[in-house]
Amino acid sequence: MLSRIADSLFWLNRYMERADGMLRLAATHYIFSLDKDVNGTMTWMPVLKIFTDPDEGNLNAIENNTEECLKRLLLDTTNTNCLKTLVNKARENARGAQDHITKEVWEEVNQMYHLINQPELQQKIDSFLGLEVMEPLIKHTVLYAGITDITMPRGTGWCFMNLGKYIERCLQTIEFTERQLELTHFTEADTNDLLEWKYLLFSLSGYELHVKTYRSSNYNYNVLHQVLINENFPHSVMYSLQRIEHYLNKILGNHIYEERAALLRCFGRLFSKVRYMELDSLNKDTVPVFFDDIKADLVEFNQKVVQHFFSYS
Repeated sequence: MLSRIADSLFWLNRYMERADGMLRLAATHYIFSLDKDVNGTMTWMPVLKIFTDPDEGNLNAIENNTEECLKRLLLDTTNTNCLKTLVNKARENARGAQDHITKEVWEEVNQMYHLINQPELQQKIDSFLGLEVMEPLIKHTVLYAGITDITMPRGTGWCFMNLGKYIERCLQTIEFTERQLELTHFTEADTNDLLEWKYLLFSLSGYELHVKTYRSSNYNYNVLHQVLINENFPHSVMYSLQRIEHYLNKILGNHIYEERAALLRCFGRLFSKVRYMELDSLNKDTVPVFFDDIKADLVEFNQKVVQHFFSYS
């Protein structure tokens, strides 16, 4: 497969996965912010820090303005991670690899492109109809995932698509969890209250799995177990790394050369830190260091992937 095509397929799924994660986080924050009696004063700053440039001086001015924050996250193309920009980039990558994706995948990307570019979306946001804007978009990200899964042939292109998808998902899980830890400060007092973690679990579509799987009241430990090493949770770091390992090995095959070995060593170091970690060792002092460490390793691995397969730095 041409590196140009592999690059387009890789980034098509990365952008669509990022769009899905941002929509779920924004919708969760929107719903939770309505329940002020339970959640107190919730600003949009944690979401803005993930999906906008944190150095922008005007973030403080809009962090309590829901409508302005939604427009920044969904429609403001000066924000390189706004939904409109992500979908536009995904469509351009889909167009560049149109002969290597199914008609159904292209049509679904195109449907989402036309939906996010509807002129009335800004008016709806200004009319306090943020959920009416986000819910159809979330449904389309689900449709995209399902259509891709049931129509794409399981060849090299499929492997590159999933490599991009799970790198992006792994990074999102780490970043979402980091922001939640900043809000709760990971204090021992929180271990008896799942409410502190509901925001994160809903953002990762993991609340239902949590209440059905974990029975003890040690919520700090349980939530970290779920988001880090629960192999049955599709948004856990461990699950994503297992899928990355699977598709990376399929792409590389059995050919032996130094660049392949270096890429596998880089990934192996990252995977080992998660696979052989001692969850009991994580506390308010060690958990930020651990997350920074694995995020840095994941960014390094991603850089090696794009240099190795797509020939750019």
